[in-house]
Amino acid sequence: MSSSEIDRLIQLLAKLPGLGPRSARRAALHLIKRRESLLGPLADAMHEAADAIKTCSVCGNLDTRDPCSVCADPRRDAALICVVEEVGDLWALERTGSFKGLYHVLGGTLSALEGVGPDDLNVTGLINRARRPEVTEVILAMNATVEGQTTAHYITDRLADCDVTVSRLAHGVPVGGELDYLDDGTLTAALRSRRPF
Repeated sequence: MSSSEIDRLIQLLAKLPGLGPRSARRAALHLIKRRESLLGPLADAMHEAADAIKTCSVCGNLDTRDPCSVCADPRRDAALICVVEEVGDLWALERTGSFKGLYHVLGGTLSALEGVGPDDLNVTGLINRARRPEVTEVILAMNATVEGQTTAHYITDRLADCDVTVSRLAHGVPVGGELDYLDDGTLTAALRSRRPF
């Protein structure tokens, strides 16, 4: 039988993505066994993060400053805005080190089933940014889901009166992928997106 504090820790950990009740119990036990070296420092770091982290008023990224370090970096190419669904997508693109423009986080995708409409996303902020004279291209980096593609089409329509090129990430065969293991949708997208070699 565990105490209410341990139960609360397990319940909170179980709310994290990828952790169910069993994984949360294992994680809680691991943290408790390493109170001095892990649980205490983790609790301190979480408390400090809760106080320090802000949402960037320009792009929607999370950082300890506003505007965020990406938006405030004068070396970034202000002509390019890459639109992503969530902050995690921004972080994934930043990990590659291959994009040197700016970002815009929508905060989700359009979804009639979940009741998410255009007003629930940061689309107006994107349109306002796209109208700036220095912006020449908006790159839609949406997930290849029905909701992601619906959102991309909606944004493309909204950007029609802005003087920008609208592009999207390529879809198709991943690097190192074998055709036999790919799903039909990925293969179809790869065939449609083919280009001269």
